Amino acid sequence: MPPVSTVTPFLITVAVLLAIPGPVTIYIVTRSLTQGKQAGFASMLGIELGDLTHVTAATLGLSALVMTSVLAFTVVKYLGAAYLIYLGVRALLSADDQRATRPGRASFRRLFIQGFLVNLTNPKMALFFFAFLPQFVDPARGSIGSQVWLLGTMFVALGVVVDGAYVLLAGAAGHWLQGLAAFPRRERYVRGAVYVGLGATAAFAGHDTR
Repeated sequence: MPPVSTVTPFLITVAVLLAIPGPVTIYIVTRSLTQGKQAGFASMLGIELGDLTHVTAATLGLSALVMTSVLAFTVVKYLGAAYLIYLGVRALLSADDQRATRPGRASFRRLFIQGFLVNLTNPKMALFFFAFLPQFVDPARGSIGSQVWLLGTMFVALGVVVDGAYVLLAGAAGHWLQGLAAFPRRERYVRGAVYVGLGATAAFAGHDTR
């Protein structure tokens, strides 16, 4: 168990990292803004499950494989980028009068899985956890794997709180925007453009994680 003197700066650092909007935050906010709080929470929980999966991989040392394999990194990176662009193009091509098929009508389960896949196919998150968590591990305090897992779950728990706040704020703003006559007809363009932009960012940016 890491000491309080280590956990405290760790939590402060994580809170700052999570509070700074990144691609994942924009994804969650866009879902909440255009499709409501339920969609936002479904996407957020999927994202956090993806984080927990990366934490597990880091704990088991699987992230080392991604770090040492350029091919593995490239394949997963472009799979994630392609999936985001697919979501964006599908939103842009959806018909205004086909309300039953709009992404906003997607089930909680479907949105949850989409959020999970978006984060799972982001190899930068795997590299981030592999590089970040060990900085707060003290081998003299016991099992390194246990410490990495504990710190990782703290990261995910704090992520639920911070990203949940983004969902509530964006959901409230989206509810107001839905009252404007023009917004329901244009929100698919906003959503589609954001997803395509995130996909392009994931494909060509070299350093962003969340």
